[in-house]
Amino acid sequence: MRKLSFIASFVALLAGGSVLLAQKAPTNEKAPETYHVNFDLSTGPVVIEVTRSLAPIGADRFYNLVKAKYFDGARFFRVIPNFMAQFGLAADPKMSQAWDVNIQDDPVKTTNARGTLTFAATGAPNSRSEQLFINFADNKFLDGQRFAPFGKVISGMENVDKIYSGDRENPDQGRATAEGNAYLLKTFPKLDYIKTARIAP
Repeated sequence: MRKLSFIASFVALLAGGSVLLAQKAPTNEKAPETYHVNFDLSTGPVVIEVTRSLAPIGADRFYNLVKAKYFDGARFFRVIPNFMAQFGLAADPKMSQAWDVNIQDDPVKTTNARGTLTFAATGAPNSRSEQLFINFADNKFLDGQRFAPFGKVISGMENVDKIYSGDRENPDQGRATAEGNAYLLKTFPKLDYIKTARIAP
């Protein structure tokens, strides 16, 4: 496992990552049948409602990621206008490595409509882990490719629409995974990000 330098560790901690949290094994607590997540983005607040029955495996993984404060400081590293905004590479690369454990696919029960939240995947079966995206548009074509939405933005979609898209797909996901925010902050400083993500009481 790649070791962080002191500077990279400090940057990751400032951005919301935690080396201590990263060293813990991923949890697999069952999520409530419906829950809300309050995102405080650099563009403003967003509330996502999750319905577990739509994709229970994905809903459970997302619930555990949020409870672990995994997304704090995470950048929107792949943002394509009129398509989607992708996130899920942790500020601290040790956190990304710890949670890079694939989960099984869920059947697609609802369409990838504007504002829905879906796990990203490589295209291979059962390749979801910790990356997700919010659909900017109605992307029905994704429904037949095993992308199973399990949540939707119920407040703050205007702040999702503000997410910076100027770098599009330019950030290198390999480096972002290995180096976290130490790479993204230096090379792509305009990326919007998640300040905090918390399960609503």
